[in-house]
Amino acid sequence: MEENERDEGRRTAVAVSTEGTAEPLRLAVLLGSTREGRVGGVVGEWFRARAAGRAGLRVETVDLVDYAFPARFPEEPTAEMCRFAGAIDRAEAFVVVTPEYNWGYPASLKQAVDYAYDEWHAKPVGFVSYGHGGCGLLAAAGLRLVFNELRSVTVRNAVSVDLDGPLGGPEQECAADGLLAELVWWGLALREAKARRPYVS
Repeated sequence: MEENERDEGRRTAVAVSTEGTAEPLRLAVLLGSTREGRVGGVVGEWFRARAAGRAGLRVETVDLVDYAFPARFPEEPTAEMCRFAGAIDRAEAFVVVTPEYNWGYPASLKQAVDYAYDEWHAKPVGFVSYGHGGCGLLAAAGLRLVFNELRSVTVRNAVSVDLDGPLGGPEQECAADGLLAELVWWGLALREAKARRPYVS
């Protein structure tokens, strides 16, 4: 066996061993809509259940409805703002579940996202978007710019749900699995990188 082939074999064995013994990746599913009568809870629960069935993930739902945020951005953070930032800090990867309202993401989501900053850094973010006809694609596209500024890594794969059709068909399940696979890869890679050297923005 050539020396480079032996080296490749050792690297592969180490990678498999590391993945097999790694702590589960802490994934937060962030529900971005707070509207009464929203369908985001149904969409988010469908995705959460799909994620919970995947090995190597510890899934937590972060629902903005559960937070009593102030109407105005205060000079000093409130207890609820700190509680939200703590949930973001604990997570190692995120899936943002967002509707599309008038070609954009909801104000409630942007307000909450801005309550954390360092806590978003060097973590992967994926999107599950929904809407009538357009599937929330414009909302997800706008959020990619936001999270880029927050030094997060937005992954390519995404789930797009047309509210005029059924939820959870084979195409959406395949998209969800692709999104989760990409999030796990980036989440573990960034965990290892940050263990080797602290992230500096």
